[in-house]
Amino acid sequence: MKMITGFFAGLGSVMMAVIPVSILWFVLTGGSVYGVDVIANLTSLVNDFGTGGFTGLVVLLVVMSFFVKK
Repeated sequence: MKMITGFFAGLGSVMMAVIPVSILWFVLTGGSVYGVDVIANLTSLVNDFGTGGFTGLVVLLVVMSFFVKK
């Protein structure tokens, strides 16, 4: 179990490193990364949290708790 959680923790940290690089790539070149428009997806996610009202705020706090180092 420890090996599996370590694997997913490592995978999560790699993905968190890829997101800023893909945003920078989109800003510099204007092209998508592997066919994914990162800016549009992040904009949609933020809009969904914003239009969700109190529920959106609670979900945003839960999601943010996953990324805060303890």
